[in-house]
Amino acid sequence: MPLPDAHDIQLLTQLGFMAAGRGDAARALRIFEALALARPDRAFAFVGQASALMNTGRALEAVQRLQSVKLPDGPEADMLEAFKGLALQLAGRTGERTYVLRQLVGRARTTPPSEGVLLAARLLGTRPEPALSS
Repeated sequence: MPLPDAHDIQLLTQLGFMAAGRGDAARALRIFEALALARPDRAFAFVGQASALMNTGRALEAVQRLQSVKLPDGPEADMLEAFKGLALQLAGRTGERTYVLRQLVGRARTTPPSEGVLLAARLLGTRPEPALSS
């Protein structure tokens, strides 16, 4: 059986987020777990899993799931950290949430901000510092 192509991945991702948005965590998790196997180096499948869990009141489980994922430093890891901050907030762990998001936004001072850094800054109600020039 051939691996899914980019169009298949996009369609499955949309279906997963639709299921997550409806609170159908079981279907969303199955879809996103399969997508994580197909694209283990990308954040979207893990963000989808966390979204499905958060939408069904399982924010702490979303935090645990995001903590178990290890991606190389960069935009994909930044997006995971931003969603981990959101999940921590929904789990009522505001101190940890603030720490995670501030760490992420603080790292952006030496590189152009990624989408994850921008999301983290919005969650904190701040802006990332301008990148330092070399």
